[in-house]
Amino acid sequence: MNNPNQNLRRDLQGLAADLKWSAVELVRIAERLSQAGNDPDAQALHRMIAMFQREEGRLQCLVNDVAEGRIVHVEVVPG
Repeated sequence: MNNPNQNLRRDLQGLAADLKWSAVELVRIAERLSQAGNDPDAQALHRMIAMFQREEGRLQCLVNDVAEGRIVHVEVVPG
C-alpha cells in the first residue's frame, strides 16, 4: 500500500476510533441521566449512540476497502 493510502487508512481508523470512544462516553452520560430520572434525554443520547456506532461501522468498512485496494487515494498535483 502506498503512502497516501496508508495515510487515508490511518485517518479513517482514527475517525472510527473517535466515534467509538465518543459512544462509550455517551453511554456513561446516558446512564447517569437515566439514574437521575431524566429518561427523555437519556433516550436521545441512546439514539445518538446508535448513530455513532453505525457510522463507526461504515468507517471500518472503508478502512477495509482501502486496505484491500478497492479505494485508493490519488494525489492531485496542482498545475
